[in-house]
Amino acid sequence: MNNYRREEALERRRKAAQLAYDRPHLPHIDNGDEQCFRHDQKNAERHGIAKGEPSYLMTFTKGMPHNEKTGLVNTPLNVQKFINAIDSGDERDFRDTPLGREENVGYECKLPDWLSEKAKTGNNGRPVGLRAWESQSAGLAFDLEGPDAQAVTMPPAPRLGSEELEGEMAEVYTQALLRDVPFHAYTNGVMGCGKGLDIKKDISPDYVIDAFDTKPAYVKQVQEFTAKLQKLDWFNEKVTLKLNEQEEIRRCDRLCPTPTTAYRGITPGDDIGPYLSQFLLVGNTGVNGNDAERRTRDGLITYGAISIDQRVRTATPGQNYMQTWEEWLDVQNAANVGALETYLPGNTPQGRRFIYTPRDLATYVHYDALYEAYLNACLILLSNGTPFDPGIPFQGNDKVDHQQGFAHFGGPHILSLVTEVATRALKAVRFQKYNVHRRLRPEALAARLFKVDELQHMAPDLREMFDNLAECKILDAVADENGKAGNYLLPMAFCEGSPMHPAYGAGHATVAGACVTILKAFFDHKSLLEVVPKDELRKEDFNILEKVKPGLTEDKVHSSNLAYVSVDQGQSLSVVPVLDSENKIAKLTVEGELNKLCSNISIGRDWAGVHYFTDYYESILMGEEIALGILEEQKLLFGENFSMTVPLFNGDTKRI
Repeated sequence: MNNYRREEALERRRKAAQLAYDRPHLPHIDNGDEQCFRHDQKNAERHGIAKGEPSYLMTFTKGMPHNEKTGLVNTPLNVQKFINAIDSGDERDFRDTPLGREENVGYECKLPDWLSEKAKTGNNGRPVGLRAWESQSAGLAFDLEGPDAQAVTMPPAPRLGSEELEGEMAEVYTQALLRDVPFHAYTNGVMGCGKGLDIKKDISPDYVIDAFDTKPAYVKQVQEFTAKLQKLDWFNEKVTLKLNEQEEIRRCDRLCPTPTTAYRGITPGDDIGPYLSQFLLVGNTGVNGNDAERRTRDGLITYGAISIDQRVRTATPGQNYMQTWEEWLDVQNAANVGALETYLPGNTPQGRRFIYTPRDLATYVHYDALYEAYLNACLILLSNGTPFDPGIPFQGNDKVDHQQGFAHFGGPHILSLVTEVATRALKAVRFQKYNVHRRLRPEALAARLFKVDELQHMAPDLREMFDNLAECKILDAVADENGKAGNYLLPMAFCEGSPMHPAYGAGHATVAGACVTILKAFFDHKSLLEVVPKDELRKEDFNILEKVKPGLTEDKVHSSNLAYVSVDQGQSLSVVPVLDSENKIAKLTVEGELNKLCSNISIGRDWAGVHYFTDYYESILMGEEIALGILEEQKLLFGENFSMTVPLFNGDTKRI
């Protein structure tokens, strides 16, 4: 290396470091709930705790020893040990935090006396082991590219007593109860598509429902629960709430939920077409543009000369977990019951299927390599010949450019970068989870509601939430699912419940926001997404399009007006017309389906019961900020004059 190059390389690194240093570093602010709820005299005497000690009722305490009667952490001092270890990052401090039982510190740990049969016998007839916390000190690590893990932040999570938290908990409860209703019941068009029908109240006629490959009974199931949500202030469009700007953004697109609007994301494109992004269903045709080995509806993605199958393992329908107090308590006390969930036999066609129900989506986000959905999307976009952003070089005819993108501004560049941002996102979100918010998981808040009579003296707002959820009959429905009156535990999709780290922010969502931002930066986000060949247009699909837009002719129907949904119990894909939230003809775009992919993966964790809605939304915004920072710094490294126009999740754009 000559000396000029050596000095220039150093200068580029300095410029990137200065760029990162000069960005605003906002303060980290939690919601204040951690220290709010204290043990009173009666409760303190009963449990041998000093009066006024924090109860940590709204704090993540999973893994520490818990009180068998209340479900609260046994010893408040253990939480402070946990926090001290998080702040220091010293692995010795983590060993001094009791795991599972009070005496489990240092190198020797004994198993608690498990209460549930699953924990007693889950290890091939023997008791299961302990489950440790995950990457508590990752937020203290440094990076040499992109924003520092502590340079980005998230607003405070909704507090106990807020209408938003009440709405979020109601939403997670109803998602658990709708886990086996097929996604085609959520497609735009199943509500109000017909003359004189109200899109917020009326299910579409049978011939419309048939064209969307669903059944009125499925739509009615969803409508039953969205109607319950509408009774809560957070979702009631007639109720005016005093909110800050960010809370207003999170609420405005979620008022008056219906089967076609509920449980979706709130980014541009989330409200277009079917619930699921096409990137979670389709494949491509072969190893190159001339290889017509298969159709996109076969769901096989070319990965070099091998293929990735979009079909997921089929978890046993109707099988939920942690529905008894004993099982819930064992899991909170660090019982390692993961991998004990059941599946349909793998040697049958039903053993794998296209994502068909929310339970299938939960399975996807249970075992995904964290960036796999975005790597798959990138492979699909590349194989489809989707153009790059107009500001990226080497897109002209070879006779003009005499150069193609590859190591830079080509396939390998984007394929590596879309995965590279994931680790930066994980470090940043770990800092928010552990060092700032320590938000309890939905499974724990449900247990607080289950034990409201024990806890209401220290948290009157908990009683108010309970009363409101009971009034709209959501808690009765939960108790029916759990098979016992008064049992309001959250039915979980995973045996082990949530991961062993706090809820806010969400790792999946932060990675989703970062990876999708990279894809939207590289690809021409305004391009139409064409995955359904025109020759697959069915007569019933055209009839719906023609009724929505009288006078339409088949030659005017574009491939982007069509999408796939999973049908036949997930054994195949079927074509449906693409409508918007007002039942008007719409087109799929690269931006819209990438945004929807981001929301699907993030909210898939809500369907599993391990996250709340705000965990999704605020995390994707932080992931977006991380990706933009990396792109800004990488811009300094290339000699070519190029730009990227990035559409943001809030509808704005940013030019790199």
